[in-house]
Amino acid sequence: MVPARYRRTVTEAHRTAPARQSTHLVVSRSCRIPLEELEWRFSASGGPGGQHVNTANTKAEVRFDIAGSPSLGPRQRARLLERLGPTVRVVASDERSQSRNRDLAMQRLAARLAEGLHIEAARVPTKPRRSAKLNRLDDKRRRGETKRLRGRPAAD
Repeated sequence: MVPARYRRTVTEAHRTAPARQSTHLVVSRSCRIPLEELEWRFSASGGPGGQHVNTANTKAEVRFDIAGSPSLGPRQRARLLERLGPTVRVVASDERSQSRNRDLAMQRLAARLAEGLHIEAARVPTKPRRSAKLNRLDDKRRRGETKRLRGRPAAD
């Protein structure tokens, strides 16, 4: 049995481990980027952590060169260049561990690239059904009748 204080760490490590073992960053079904194309930089991050913050480079920054990437297709490259520019930069300094910040940065990069590749479905305009038109006219007629009955009685 694992003590309670270690349970969260074990499950987090289990959840993030497969991402690091992979050789590609999976953005979508049609877009996979080899990890060799990602440029990493690590530096000291601020925030809580005591002396650990001053001695460890836990802040992770990843850059991806869209313009020079051979793994992107021409349409994907054009769409990403239009929406995100020639390079994408993602920074993660939320956690005290460099490996967790690295995983966070990869997740954020994948999300940003997936958002850039997303194509909105074209809206197909539709016509109102005949019954909807008839219901609308009936409602108008009833509403007009109600308003007419609220008025002053006719002088006879």
